[in-house]
Amino acid sequence: MNNQTEQNVVPDVFSPTQLGPITLPNRIIKAATSEGRSPKGKVTQALIDFHRGFIEGGTGMTTLAYCAISPEGFAAPGEILMIRENIPGLKKFTRAMHEAGGKASAQLGHAGPVAHKKITGVQPVAPSRFRNPTSFQLCREITKEEMQTVIRQFADAAEVAADAGFDAIELHFGHLYLVSAFFSPWINKRKDEYGGSLENRTRFAKEILLAVKERVQDRLAIIVKISMDDGIKGSIWLDESTQCAKILDETGAVDAFELTMGSSVYNQMYLFRGETDIDGMASTQKGIFKLGVKLFGKMMLGEYPYEDLYMLESARQFQPIVKNAQLILLGGINDYAHMERAMGYGFSFVAMGRALLREPDLVNKLKTKSQLEGRCIHCNKCMFSVFTTTNCVFTKDYATSSKEAI
Repeated sequence: MNNQTEQNVVPDVFSPTQLGPITLPNRIIKAATSEGRSPKGKVTQALIDFHRGFIEGGTGMTTLAYCAISPEGFAAPGEILMIRENIPGLKKFTRAMHEAGGKASAQLGHAGPVAHKKITGVQPVAPSRFRNPTSFQLCREITKEEMQTVIRQFADAAEVAADAGFDAIELHFGHLYLVSAFFSPWINKRKDEYGGSLENRTRFAKEILLAVKERVQDRLAIIVKISMDDGIKGSIWLDESTQCAKILDETGAVDAFELTMGSSVYNQMYLFRGETDIDGMASTQKGIFKLGVKLFGKMMLGEYPYEDLYMLESARQFQPIVKNAQLILLGGINDYAHMERAMGYGFSFVAMGRALLREPDLVNKLKTKSQLEGRCIHCNKCMFSVFTTTNCVFTKDYATSSKEAI
């Protein structure tokens, strides 16, 4: 459950706790940040070392991101392809996390309208015909037959994760990736049973969730990452996202919801908050696209001031609605006081991204009180390193470990 105990005792964030069928050593999760360390879609030693640093630094569970369920589902270069032939490398990954004393989660997703033909080799798909306003990619409407294939691919990928020894999977139903795009009236204009009403727009996500649960049962925990709102007029907002979560929660198949916001299609800074690094974004583009970013980048990406715990008030709206699953708070968590506040408000876990990129050993520092808060300054220069090798600019990837496939 997502509420506090009957005695209203605030749990210790550093104590072991249950997440579905597994026990985590503490309540702190390394949030998914696409790593770019898998140039052939396979595990590399560099990827293992990157994640082991978070576990050795005190994080209870680290999230391997982003794991595409199919070659068509890639969102950026250097991501993992979650297929059976990659199990040997994935087993080495999970073994390393377990030996370091932590747990491992695999984020599973299909990029949908976020995908780019230069990466996948095929035209991207969306619930309806749609042009991505940032990449200008024209997405075609996914067919019902293809949707059934995607459902099976999610289940296949979940089974691969279980066979490879992962403790949890995170189903990426956020950021206007394929599944999340079905929630959005801005993108989903379908006239069949997958469009129109909220129940219809949630149907695809529900079918994926149930197929995954049937395939893996209780072999691992199932986390659903869901967007609360994406900051785009006419798209996803709390009045509907809470009800989407309710529909999924009532299946009993979700162990926890990780509550997020923002979009990878448009207005991306709504998720990140803080400085908008136009030069960083421009450096990932070429030719006219680079010029376009420099001229119109702030208008496309958006600009929002950073605040500590900036997702807290929206996330609290889910607490009276979600009855079965636990809730994971994300966004602007940078010190122990933030974690304690999240626990006090009844969240079961906290997820940290940028703060841990800056300091992989931050959790140990906070636990021993050798440091009171994280050093992340939310400059967001890490945001675009996903197109190379994700890292903090203050702790660049100087590792000598191999990026050859294992």
